[in-house]
Amino acid sequence: MSTTATLAAAAATASTPRTSVPAFRARKRQEPLVMLTAYTARMAELLDPHCDALLVGDSLAQTIYGLPSTVPVTLDMMIAHGAAVVRGSRRALIVVDMPFGSYEESPEQAFRSAARVMKETGAGAVKLEGGQSMAPTVAYLSARGIPVMGHVGLTPQAVNILGGYGARGRGEAEYARIAADAAAVADAGAFSLVIEGVVEPLAASITDAVACPTIGIGASARCDGQVLVVDDMLGMFDRTARFVKRYDDLAGRIQQAAQGYATEVKARTFPDSAHLYGVPGGA
Repeated sequence: MSTTATLAAAAATASTPRTSVPAFRARKRQEPLVMLTAYTARMAELLDPHCDALLVGDSLAQTIYGLPSTVPVTLDMMIAHGAAVVRGSRRALIVVDMPFGSYEESPEQAFRSAARVMKETGAGAVKLEGGQSMAPTVAYLSARGIPVMGHVGLTPQAVNILGGYGARGRGEAEYARIAADAAAVADAGAFSLVIEGVVEPLAASITDAVACPTIGIGASARCDGQVLVVDDMLGMFDRTARFVKRYDDLAGRIQQAAQGYATEVKARTFPDSAHLYGVPGGA
């Protein structure tokens, strides 16, 4: 049986039910929600026991494809990785990012794109960026059976307008606008709200004001949960944002392992007898 089939079979027979959108939403002001990004079946399998939700983020642009921003990501890319993460997981709610250009034109366009994501991946929800301007789309999708996680504050898909990835909400006008964005998306029916890269008092204020759980990333410990890009958390990149805490140096350990392998290959000490097949009829 292939690895993919093994993962799919394990997921299908798992005794623990997958976290539902209503169960996730009900965690407001309870034990903090844990979310990490995942892009592959194997990573999803490893993270799943520890996470309430796995986000198939369009951050795969940088982490998987080496792209300079999330803007070039396509819907097909998100669907391929979303399906892989669903296959590799058992209990976490799977949320798939809607990529730039797949939902902004109209609520109808957003529905067509989101319906593809839900049908072709098996995910439980989609996530889209934007505030007051996207509230009608959030309401349109929610009314048609597509759960939506919102995303306000620093919205990476709008980097060309924002002019960079700096923290948002430092000025009074922007502070008020982001607070209004959060309220609009929550009132439109978002079951949860990612707050990214904002000043701490703003994130705390939004968390107190909205009825749905907030998920912080560079926001506040008072948010109802937290999310990080898994590659950043594992130390796969030399440079990360200020809000990232590295829980490992996986890049360093991979380099050490590759160096050890290369040394043994050059010395002809790998493979040795333990890694070779014997001659038929021999010992």
